[in-house]
Amino acid sequence: MHSKLVGLAIVLLMATSAWAQDKATLRLNWYLGGLHVPFYYGKDRGFYAAEKIDLTINEGRGSANTVQVVAAGSDTFGLADSSSVVLTASKGADVKSVMSLLNSTGFAVVSMASAGIRTPKDLEGKRIAVSPGDPLGQLFQALAAVNGVDTSKISMVQVDPAAKVVSVLEKKADALLGGADDQFFLIKQRGIEPAALRFADHGANIVGMAILTKEQLIKSNPDLVRRFVRATARSWEESKKNPGAAVDAALKVKPDLNRQSTLDQLMVDIELLDSKNSKGRIGWGAQADWDQTLTLLKKYRGLETSQPWTAFHTNEFVSQ
Repeated sequence: MHSKLVGLAIVLLMATSAWAQDKATLRLNWYLGGLHVPFYYGKDRGFYAAEKIDLTINEGRGSANTVQVVAAGSDTFGLADSSSVVLTASKGADVKSVMSLLNSTGFAVVSMASAGIRTPKDLEGKRIAVSPGDPLGQLFQALAAVNGVDTSKISMVQVDPAAKVVSVLEKKADALLGGADDQFFLIKQRGIEPAALRFADHGANIVGMAILTKEQLIKSNPDLVRRFVRATARSWEESKKNPGAAVDAALKVKPDLNRQSTLDQLMVDIELLDSKNSKGRIGWGAQADWDQTLTLLKKYRGLETSQPWTAFHTNEFVSQ
C-alpha cells in the first residue's frame, strides 16, 4: 500500500510540474494603444499559456521608466524604445534587448496635410512644436543634417507633451515632433487630414521598439526568455493576419478605446516591424540598424560607449 501511495504521489508531482506555468510580467511603454494590441491578443488566444507562461501585462509611464523597473527586477520583461534601452544599459543597468520588435522608428514630423510639409526642406520657415528634454528634438537634428535642412530657419516651439497636437490644431505651430502611430491619429480623429514625415524614410532611422529583460534572467533562465519571445512573435504574426480580431481582444481589457483609431495605429506599427535591412523575422535585429542607432545616439543623444551593438541586443532567442 505504501509503495502505491508513493507511486501516486510521483504521478501527481509529474502532472503538476507538466502544468506548472512560469509567472511573468510585461511592462508596456505607455497606456494601452495600437502598439500594445498584439500582446493582449496573444494572451487572449492562449499563445503565452501554450508556452507555459502566466503573463500579466502592465501599462507603462514612458520608455525610460519601463527600462528602470525591468532593471530593478519589478517586471520580467519590458517594451521600450531602443534609445532608452541603450542609454540606460550604457550606464551599467542590467538590461538587454531580446527582440528588435519595430526595426523602423515611428518618430515623425506630424502636421496637417494643408501645411504642405512633404519633404524635409519644406520645414524651413516653419514652427515645430517640441517638448523640453524630448529625445525627438535631439534626433530631429540628425534628420536635418542628413537632408541639408537649415535649422536656423525653423522655429522650435516649446510645449508640454499633451499640448503638441493642440498647438498644431490651433495653428500656433505648423507641425510637431511625435509619432506616425500616435499624434498622427489624434489629428485624424478630429476629422482633419494629417501628414507624417517619418525619420525612418529620410535617412535618420533608429531601431524603434525593443523587448528587454535583465541579463541576469538571460543567464539564469534562457528557456523562459526563449518561450516568451516565441509567444510574442506568434502574437504579432497572428495580429498581422487578423488585426480587427486583435483590436477586439484589447477592447475586452479597455472598452473605452476608440476601435478605428486603435486599428489604424496597429496597422502603422505592423509596417514598422521591418526596416530596409530587416525583413520578415519578427524580433530579429539587423547589425546595420543597431550600428546606425548607436552612431546617432552617440552624435545626438550623448551616448558614451565603446561596446558593440551586441552588448545591447541579442538575436539568440529569435527562431531561425
